[in-house]
Amino acid sequence: MKKSLKKLGDAELEIMQAIWSAEPPLTSVAIRKKLENLRSWSLSTIMTSLSRLEDKGYVVCKRDGGANLYYPAVTENDYKAGASESFLKKLYNNSARSLVATLYDNDLLDGDDIRELREYLDRLERENRD
Repeated sequence: MKKSLKKLGDAELEIMQAIWSAEPPLTSVAIRKKLENLRSWSLSTIMTSLSRLEDKGYVVCKRDGGANLYYPAVTENDYKAGASESFLKKLYNNSARSLVATLYDNDLLDGDDIRELREYLDRLERENRD
């Protein structure tokens, strides 16, 4: 991530995931509809959360007539990269090996996961040689 962003709470992350999964712009009503299977959101709760997300720099709100239109200001990939980096630093002292070892030692990786990781790392290694 290019700039340091404030951490998202669980509800804020759910809203951002709804925004990232749709074609912008979105109204608060459209966002509420995308989230209706997760929680029973009141429109005022959505509006309050969107205001906080705007203050944190995650969304941009543009007024169009009587409607507020929301656009993501941060890509999903940029958020994931920053959150992953922070997670790795805080819990694993910046060691991807420690993260994978913890997952493996606690039976959170199965054979398919390990094969997938091995193939991915092999591909990265080949690409770096070229």
